Amino acid sequence: MSEIELLAAALRRDAADLDMYAQVLTGSLADALPPGSVELSRKRSVSDRLSGRPGTVERLEVSLDDRRLILVLAHGRPQGEVATVVRGVVLSRRQVALDEWVHELATAVAARAESDARARAALEKLVMGL
Repeated sequence: MSEIELLAAALRRDAADLDMYAQVLTGSLADALPPGSVELSRKRSVSDRLSGRPGTVERLEVSLDDRRLILVLAHGRPQGEVATVVRGVVLSRRQVALDEWVHELATAVAARAESDARARAALEKLVMGL
């Protein structure tokens, strides 16, 4: 099994729950991703606000190099989108299945890890958590 397949498997195990996925990306992968590359949009109910809870994640966006990977919760199911962005302009975007989205993310993160020792260590820690 290649490094990308192992990383994709580690990412895939939490993909059904967007909140859990957000925790993985902002926690386990935080060292592998550049600062500010993960953005979360949350939906907060009145009870969330009153009790001080952050709410549930409804959109997750990861920006790496010229890729923008977006995962949204639509009708209770995660839906993926992959966009190519150059100088802030979206050149293309396509809807993808969750498996393809996870593979795209794993490929982008693995490519970053090739040139960054800290990112590589974070990825090894995540993959060993399988």
